[in-house]
Amino acid sequence: MIDVLYTKTFLKKFSKLDPSLQEEVYEKVELFKHREYHKKLKVHKLKRPFEGRYAFSVNYKVRIIFIYDVKDRNRVYLLTIGTHDQVYR
Repeated sequence: MIDVLYTKTFLKKFSKLDPSLQEEVYEKVELFKHREYHKKLKVHKLKRPFEGRYAFSVNYKVRIIFIYDVKDRNRVYLLTIGTHDQVYR
């Protein structure tokens, strides 16, 4: 199981989301903790200029960007959340 940690930036953006979207985020993060659901969430490695970062889908519009802990691949840090245009700029 993956240990998920939240950055201040992620929490700040999460707090501004609509409550129904927040609930959807909770559900997807719980799925993300189990590697067998990563295909369903469309987990993927990002390319330049975001090398070393990964993303997964909450829904068609919203993405979560994260990184793996350097020492422990079972620990990730959720960096930010938002629409494609918001997180990839």
